[in-house]
Amino acid sequence: MTERTSRTVLLRGGTVYSPADPFATAMLIEGEQVAWVGSEGAADGYASVADEVVDLAGALVTPAFVDAHVHATSAGLALTGLDLTGCPTLAEALARIAAFVSAASGEGLAGGVLIGHGWDESGWPEGRPPTRAELDEAAGGAAIYLSRTDVHSALASSALRGLTPGLDAEPGFHPEAPLTRDAHHAVRRTALAHLTDAQRRAAQLATLERAAALGIGSLHECAGPEISSEQDLTALLALAAEHQGPEVYGYWGELGGVETARRLGAVGAGGDLFVDGALGSHTACLHAPYQDAEHTGTAYLTADQVADHVTACTEAGLQAGFHAIGDAALSAVLAGVGTAVARLGLPAVKALRHRVEHAEALDDKAVAAFAEYGLVASVQPAFDAAWGGPDGMYVQRLGAERAAGLNPFAALLRAGVPLAFGSDAPVTALDPWGTVRAAAFHRTPDHRISVRAAFNAHTRGGWRAIGHDHEGVLVPGAPASYAVWETGDLVVQAPDSRVAGWSTDPRSGTPGLPDLTPGGPLPACLRTVVRGRTVYQAGRPG
Repeated sequence: MTERTSRTVLLRGGTVYSPADPFATAMLIEGEQVAWVGSEGAADGYASVADEVVDLAGALVTPAFVDAHVHATSAGLALTGLDLTGCPTLAEALARIAAFVSAASGEGLAGGVLIGHGWDESGWPEGRPPTRAELDEAAGGAAIYLSRTDVHSALASSALRGLTPGLDAEPGFHPEAPLTRDAHHAVRRTALAHLTDAQRRAAQLATLERAAALGIGSLHECAGPEISSEQDLTALLALAAEHQGPEVYGYWGELGGVETARRLGAVGAGGDLFVDGALGSHTACLHAPYQDAEHTGTAYLTADQVADHVTACTEAGLQAGFHAIGDAALSAVLAGVGTAVARLGLPAVKALRHRVEHAEALDDKAVAAFAEYGLVASVQPAFDAAWGGPDGMYVQRLGAERAAGLNPFAALLRAGVPLAFGSDAPVTALDPWGTVRAAAFHRTPDHRISVRAAFNAHTRGGWRAIGHDHEGVLVPGAPASYAVWETGDLVVQAPDSRVAGWSTDPRSGTPGLPDLTPGGPLPACLRTVVRGRTVYQAGRPG
């Protein structure tokens, strides 16, 4: 366990984002807690008792971000290994794969399974992923696993397929095309099983360090038997406990996995408990067929299975959660929760704040049901930034009308549904201010929310999603988890240019945040502090 601090630190000469004082310029930290926020003049009285006085030089202080959905090992492997995110063509992807394999061989890493991530054929001029023969040629005979950007299908070389017994009998198997469903899960287990403890630790550490450098003070790890392993989650939680930060809260996504979740130290039996897959891989479960495929995707769980899981979790006093993207999958979740409510009563179910991850294809009826049942929508605005818009992957898969209904953040907020923002890293990058920008400037204007609401969803909303209602806000008595930012002018930015876009009028009494208008620079993190302990400082070696 990391050593806790009892020092007193005074920050002054900047702007402190706090509901306790919208014009605060200073903040006093005593040990792990915020002791005071207020004006520059009042700060003089605290300077003599502080162990350290930090001159903010005009910088902004905010609560540290919470990324409410990550996969730390996979994200770290993408950071330290082969990352095909943004690769412009199939030919370039094959060239990068070949170079990666060659470099791994030169470093003595050949002989194990090489892992990469991030390819996305929907934007390639060739319009298709590599064939198995093309992959094998680029891999030079190596065993290689390459997850698609949505992590719901993967390329697997012949050598990796050969290490996976019974693969050809699994649903989702194809002799040449990318693997989906159970076949994908099987080769992923094989690939991850070949990671050494040192490789896993290095990947997880890379994720923690990147998060800290981005002002993220807490991560929700969405683990499970089909996405990682018990060993992986145990190792991550142990690393986070001994490391200086960020903090990690684990979820274990296994049907009926209440006891396993408790044994592993998870805060919930949910996260990536798959009800369906993803739109990019044509595995999200829909009521009507895909625009570009003659099927409706994949259903992994029924409404009855959802009901039994929610019932078991509620009776055990443990938060449940599900991965659900398509409208049919979300219908199954809501029907299952409704059955649990009929069994146990609404107050009992609502009190646990059960979660739904992604929750993209929601209509007004589904939004109302989320509000009624007290479900937390754990969502990823960067999905819309990456795949929304008139020419994006969503339109390719669903057509313009259905695509325009995805990720309705404004409707969720109006209905009172709790929002928690995350990245699903490595699906999209750790990028908290980019995430806030994506929500405030949603590609469908009707779904936009204010920068302030988006910021709250990415800070306090993440804490509320795990029942820590007092965290994620800088007020006296709250935990001292915060970030210091170099930024431009602070504004109060509304969700749509058709209304008052922004204002610096002090009469509003609303604290300002950075101007996140698309195209402008994002704030740069200068320092990240978790419960009074500095976990990142710009320019500090190591």
